[in-house]
Amino acid sequence: MDPTAITTPSSLEMAASLTIILAFVGYVATFMITRMMARRADQLRLIDQRLNEFYGPLYVATIAGNIAYRSLLQKQGKTQCHPITDAEIKEWMLWMNTIFMPLNDVREKIIIEKAHLILEEQMPQCLLDFVTHVVGYKAIVAKWAEGDYSERRSMIGWPPEFDLYVERSYQRLKTEQNRLLQTTFARAFTHIRHNGKKSA
Repeated sequence: MDPTAITTPSSLEMAASLTIILAFVGYVATFMITRMMARRADQLRLIDQRLNEFYGPLYVATIAGNIAYRSLLQKQGKTQCHPITDAEIKEWMLWMNTIFMPLNDVREKIIIEKAHLILEEQMPQCLLDFVTHVVGYKAIVAKWAEGDYSERRSMIGWPPEFDLYVERSYQRLKTEQNRLLQTTFARAFTHIRHNGKKSA
């Protein structure tokens, strides 16, 4: 009996088995990478939506409102708006009607209509407090329109945690967005380069 007749088929079988195993491992690896990248893409889409539709506009409107408020105080030579004197009421009403309330309306609308995009499982108290603060001012502005200037500030005070919450949430999402973008592109580049080497 020729010895090569025994060894050659087994070598071919081993080579075929090895090829099948490597192909299977490659398939599993590709499947896992694709699945992981899809999961990251879903996470990135949600973060983008939260930034574009909720925390981004909320952050910009809050920064603009703070700058405007500080500008008014600086103009009046004050460190806080209250008490609002009779001499200041006309300018206060002007700033409220043309700057502060429009920005408040933007933020209130975002909070009410896009509440499903908040990071927490439950609505943060500072967001609820902000909405009630704005509602209080709406009643006062309506009185002003009727010539009643007896009230000058909302009975529900500005929630001090609001600005900090908005800024921290925005920064947290931006950090996570950048991290996901970097890791996703790095993995995609590595995967493409690896496949390119294999085909070469």
